[in-house]
Amino acid sequence: MSDTPAASWTFLTNHAHVLICIAQDPESRLRDIAERVGITERSTQSIVADLVDGGYLTRRRVGRRNHYEVIADRPLRHPIERDHQIGQLLELVGLDASR
Repeated sequence: MSDTPAASWTFLTNHAHVLICIAQDPESRLRDIAERVGITERSTQSIVADLVDGGYLTRRRVGRRNHYEVIADRPLRHPIERDHQIGQLLELVGLDASR
């Protein structure tokens, strides 16, 4: 993390931030994701539910933890972005979408 102050706005939504965190570590705990994104654990839980319900993530229980998988070939949701896929967003931020 850098020493620069947090921006008052960003180009990506909290949904994108949560998705990126999960793509980086598919076994992340909601508490850890919330801390990284700068939102509450409850907001994180709601966003993860949205992403699962929307078909952008799968969630399966492994022991006491959840394991998530990003569905990289799903289209972005906004009409302006619909021609692009989640995997392209992940690649844009330097992640391997094929994992």
